[in-house]
Amino acid sequence: MTDFIVESVGRRLIPYSDGLAWQASTHERVVAGSAPDTVLLLEHEAVYTAGKRTEPGERPLDGTPVIDVDRGGKITWHGPGQLVGYPIVRLPDPIDVVAYVRSLEAMLLDVVASFGVEAYRVEGRSGIWTSVAGVDAKLGAIGIRVASGVTTHGFALNCSNDLAPYSKIVACGIRDAGVTTMSSVLGRAVVPADVVDAVVARFVAPRDAVAASAGSVGAAMTSLPAAPLAGAAPLAGAAPLAGAAR
Repeated sequence: MTDFIVESVGRRLIPYSDGLAWQASTHERVVAGSAPDTVLLLEHEAVYTAGKRTEPGERPLDGTPVIDVDRGGKITWHGPGQLVGYPIVRLPDPIDVVAYVRSLEAMLLDVVASFGVEAYRVEGRSGIWTSVAGVDAKLGAIGIRVASGVTTHGFALNCSNDLAPYSKIVACGIRDAGVTTMSSVLGRAVVPADVVDAVVARFVAPRDAVAASAGSVGAAMTSLPAAPLAGAAPLAGAAPLAGAAR
């Protein structure tokens, strides 16, 4: 069973530091076996985050603050109009990180296809891409970390966000490709709240995928009140509803 926790998407922006703390507390609980596999779906305040492989020349040249994080990949941006998903899930043995990343890509490809966006993978580069004027443009980014067999960080899907912040960085360390959004591709507004149900419907946790032939995957979604996130406390009070190489 996988819990989906949707925090105020479309109503309130979550500070990135709160998202990190929430991931950490949830990861601890999943590792301990006191919480099920959990997917956090958020929309962040504007922020740059840098993975472990980010080089100095890829950071903003004007000194804009950057949060260094422990995921793989390089520098990217999060902010309004972008749906960020943090699957905190236990990977089956033997752990195959590449297969997990591919599964996230497959899920995102299915999600955007359901809206009419034609996207694809690019060999040697994580995430999902679409063609803009004949140039590969990243539509969804992926960067993860695995500790004690359980993942953190995850994916970021560009829905309706401003692309200007990407001009200050070498996004994902890639200089020969662009960045785009679902709204730009479709010529109509698609906001993160529009995409949540499609993600919930298509996400399959790795352990569930292994056992898929034994039955359908159960899913519960939890909606939290618009209170500041502070570790595991909001999770404990959640009421059931329906339903981390950048």
